[in-house]
Amino acid sequence: KAAAEAATYTVASVEKKRSRRNPPPPFMTSTLQMEASRKLGMGAQQAMRTAQQRDEAGHITYMRTDGVSMAREAIAAIREHVKDAFGPDYMPVTPREYQSKQKNAQEAHEAIRPTDVTRTPEAMARELDGAQARLYELVWKRAVASQMSSAELDQTAVDIASADSKIRFRATGSVVAFDGFLKLYREDEDDRAADARAGIAPAAGAAEDDDSRILPPMAERDPLRLGAVTASQHFTQPPPRFSEASLVKRLEELGIGRPSTYASILQRLQDLIY
Repeated sequence: KAAAEAATYTVASVEKKRSRRNPPPPFMTSTLQMEASRKLGMGAQQAMRTAQQRDEAGHITYMRTDGVSMAREAIAAIREHVKDAFGPDYMPVTPREYQSKQKNAQEAHEAIRPTDVTRTPEAMARELDGAQARLYELVWKRAVASQMSSAELDQTAVDIASADSKIRFRATGSVVAFDGFLKLYREDEDDRAADARAGIAPAAGAAEDDDSRILPPMAERDPLRLGAVTASQHFTQPPPRFSEASLVKRLEELGIGRPSTYASILQRLQDLIY
């Protein structure tokens, strides 16, 4: 540590690799419950009850489904909205089509989507209460984003060396070159979202996702100023407890339950204090 603090540093090399990130498909029951838990802090029962109210009002399609396809008319309307609202660069050349990855998927119903894409969340806010407005916005944004262009990211690795080249560090991160669907919607991660809602800070030394770490512009041989040197030891951590979102995801992976039973399974676990 003392040697690292005494040295002077420059950028030894900068490597960039362009990657593309595709938008997630529109919601089915399980993914709606996961994202409602992550982004809105809603339990599965509340999410389904709120979605049913919007379905009965004719604002969204049927909310108990494991299908991720959308009607051709809906796709055409969404693509037209994307072009008008965000510009032609944000609309892919061909419509995006999705298929469920579940082995036992019963795709009798299409994905959960707004029945009319022109009913934007801003326009609907005057008609809906807080929870209904938030859930409708989530459904609307996910469906619209599913028909937007891919995001383009520059994955960057920077090697930093001391003047005598005896000490080397590496910084990795991503820079958004074209935001694409990220302009409208970004899918949350289970554990990070749950921790943020609970007010839990990341653990010391916790790995940060390269896509979320933003690096400043750097070029080879740029001089660098040393901030602080922190030595930390890493230990393998046990898997975290289930959140409602991660439990629904695991039930889906194991083929346990159906779209109509996820909420009741979770409610039963809570009633029994498991």
